[in-house]
Amino acid sequence: MGEAYSFKSNNSFSRDQLSYEQGLVRNIHYGDIHTKFSTLFDITKETVPFINRTELVDGLRRENDCIEGDMIFADASEDLADIGKSIEVVRLNGERVVAGQHTILARPNGENVAIGFGAYLFKSRYVRTQIEKESQGSKVLGISATRLAKIELPIPSTKAEQQKIAECLSTLDELIGAESQKLDALKAHKKGLMQQLFPREGETIPRLRFPEFQGAPEWEQRVLCEVTDSVFDGTHQTPTYVASGVPFYSVENLISGNANKFISREDYIAATRKNKPEKGDILLTRIGKVGYSRVVTWEHDFSVYVTLAVIKQSEFFDSHYLHFFFQSDRFQAELRSKSLPNAVPPKINLDSLRATIVLLPKAEEQQRIASCLSSLEYLIAAQSDQFEALKIHKKGLMQQLFPAPTESEE
Repeated sequence: MGEAYSFKSNNSFSRDQLSYEQGLVRNIHYGDIHTKFSTLFDITKETVPFINRTELVDGLRRENDCIEGDMIFADASEDLADIGKSIEVVRLNGERVVAGQHTILARPNGENVAIGFGAYLFKSRYVRTQIEKESQGSKVLGISATRLAKIELPIPSTKAEQQKIAECLSTLDELIGAESQKLDALKAHKKGLMQQLFPREGETIPRLRFPEFQGAPEWEQRVLCEVTDSVFDGTHQTPTYVASGVPFYSVENLISGNANKFISREDYIAATRKNKPEKGDILLTRIGKVGYSRVVTWEHDFSVYVTLAVIKQSEFFDSHYLHFFFQSDRFQAELRSKSLPNAVPPKINLDSLRATIVLLPKAEEQQRIASCLSSLEYLIAAQSDQFEALKIHKKGLMQQLFPAPTESEE
């Protein structure tokens, strides 16, 4: 890298010395590289802070201003995967931009690197493996220009091949970005629809009702324990896990989709002797991320940990409807108000959960709401799968387009 790039100076302005309102010089902060800037940095598509007008910028030498084709690295991170995370400046639109605190600015020597190629070169496993190896530190990792200069860069000898790789991957990035926007739009639509379909605090009629229920009676307000025979949690003892057996679920399985663990049939029978979760019941997280729910749609036996509450199915409600009501702003606010104020991690006791208020329209309206929101959830899941498939495709393509790390480097 020391042969292909030259290193320029950065500045040390802190966040307090930056402003999003106005200024003459924009500043790339390392935190924005970590959290929001695109790999291909186009200033017309990014929100970049200015250096405050009150700060002296006369000392910033023009030779250290960013130009198109520059690489900017974050030189500090608490995460090995993010140390040396980088962006390539591909468009500045005539604005003056400088590299800020905890960044390293590298400029190609001559015209041997095509615009856009460096962005993906420094994301390749071949290069990332070396950057991670060169990083130093324990709690906070750091990388220096001196250590970056040592890494080997696999650069095609012709700019035509570099451009072809950059165009291929940037086109795929554009597609991934478009699919991400679709996913965000569907999630926003669902959130807005739920705000309309469920009554606000202090009200018993929603702002939006399906045509067939216009003029129908107000929704019935009930305490949760009045509409179900049982609200219980799982075992309070960490069980002995086995390689295979009866599935055992906890908060992590519901929220993160982590693979469940297993317990023996004997432990399952002992744990579910008094209360047994079944198909049609609702699982709700009550410790950690409080208030995430899921309807049991599977037939097989299973057991749950104390972090999960089980709301038994009932003739008073459609389980899928109640699941969506549990996710409404109104119910989530009540859960927060009833949770233990100083508990770490957050927690709601079963008695407090049983005392929460639920709103129930007639059965037909419950089913109509559940059907509508379930269809939307299906679309969101399908879009999410499409989005993830494209990211996996890009990862595989990157592995094919760039050399693989040697065994010693790995």
